[in-house]
Amino acid sequence: MRLDNVKALVTGAGSGIGEAISSHFRREGARLLLTSRRERLDTARPDDLYVPGDLNDESFVEALARQAAESFGTVEVVVLNHGLQASSPLTEMSREDAKNVLESNLLSAFLVMKHFAPLMPSAGGAFVCVSSRLGMVGKAGEVLYSAAKGGLIMLAKGAAIEWAARNIRVNVVAPGLTVTPIIEASFQRSADPEARRRERETQIPLQRLATPGEVADAVLFLASSESTYVTGAVLPVDGGYTAF
Repeated sequence: MRLDNVKALVTGAGSGIGEAISSHFRREGARLLLTSRRERLDTARPDDLYVPGDLNDESFVEALARQAAESFGTVEVVVLNHGLQASSPLTEMSREDAKNVLESNLLSAFLVMKHFAPLMPSAGGAFVCVSSRLGMVGKAGEVLYSAAKGGLIMLAKGAAIEWAARNIRVNVVAPGLTVTPIIEASFQRSADPEARRRERETQIPLQRLATPGEVADAVLFLASSESTYVTGAVLPVDGGYTAF
């Protein structure tokens, strides 16, 4: 699945799944524009272009698109991997927190799609949105996050139809629980981290968490020329969690 000289934007590139996606793309020959909120990205390579900022800010997204146009000319692949998870009972979440979750997971994705679709070449391109298993099923304490990630799926499906005539494909990867620093930290906050991990694993038919690389494999497929007739699709990478 070579991406030789393909210009790609990866958002949320700071760690975990974003880092794995960047690594996979780099291995396959892509030229990378990376962004996250981190001031520095230690995992970036000398040939990568890293621009830190807040994707909730449309002026930053516009500046990022200008930087991409100046540095690359066109962008063939955009991976929307950024997001924010916030756990809270529905009646206890503040309006400000709810707004932040919706903006960080959904409206910011809209902004990136809005400003980067015009940069795709006449031959077309690909957007890959990283949603979540919770965008497909509900979960107590994660209601706004589920709403935002579910909204991201519908944003992708609508865009896939709207941009089909331009040969811009829009697809979704929906990961399940994945071994990332955030998830590992959540286990460590438990009284018995190993027991908490085992408890979560028993909720998954394959009885284990995903690795970031396994999620990145799915993203790479949907970004590559091996999926040129796939658009508007949702690919769960969740060990069977949403198969029930």
